[in-house]
Amino acid sequence: MTNNLIIVFIMTMIIHTTETLSYAVRLAGVRLNKIAVALSLTGIIVLVSRTANLIQAPLTAKFVDYAKHHATFQLLTYLRFILLASSIGTLFAIILFPTFVNLFGRLIAKLEIAGSLPKLITSVTIGQLKNTKYYLKAPKLNLKRFRYLGIPKKFILLSMIVTSFYTVGVLASLYAAHIYPQFSTTASQASGLINGIATILLTIFIDPQLGLITDKALSDETHRDRLGKIYVVLMTARFFGTMLAQFVLIPAAYFIGYIVKMI
Repeated sequence: MTNNLIIVFIMTMIIHTTETLSYAVRLAGVRLNKIAVALSLTGIIVLVSRTANLIQAPLTAKFVDYAKHHATFQLLTYLRFILLASSIGTLFAIILFPTFVNLFGRLIAKLEIAGSLPKLITSVTIGQLKNTKYYLKAPKLNLKRFRYLGIPKKFILLSMIVTSFYTVGVLASLYAAHIYPQFSTTASQASGLINGIATILLTIFIDPQLGLITDKALSDETHRDRLGKIYVVLMTARFFGTMLAQFVLIPAAYFIGYIVKMI
């Protein structure tokens, strides 16, 4: 099962790296005043993330099946290792953030000329790919410069909680299927119980606030200069949210089991 774990680990890293880098698309769009075009590029991010998830999900479920027939198999350890991959993927995104802001800025400009993603992809040349090295930019981390930046502490904390729920949803349902084998099929399909809570919190509290932050940057030059730092704070909150998921995993699994038994 080690090979499967490596594949799942890599897929999980890709999912969380690409999703977190959506902030880079937003920032590039704001800087170019092309936010609508920038948001269209998030389709690429969603595609990469969902494609990786198509491979990751069944391979992760296979660990549960394997644990049914091998009592010594450390399923919980495997699941925690997968959660670690989400944290590492988010950390990679934070490190790559300045570089991808530059790259996405270039993509947005090219997309406006090309008019569509297929034309944009087919217009890429080997020379242009080689020139991507000039967009590389190392992150500059100075914690004093990134302190809150007017973002409510409750919003940062809520962002961490929502991220932890989203990160742990599928894994918690699979672990619940392991804990309650008599309800294994139902439990394995119940990730929506956790993700549903996260979706409600995201829709009511996170998305509107994030939209206000972006809108202020579009209309206020001073706020626009601070937007990159604000996104770094939010990505850092996301990173700590994936770490928090390690503590949420078991309670979430038992919560799913309790609901499943009540159905």
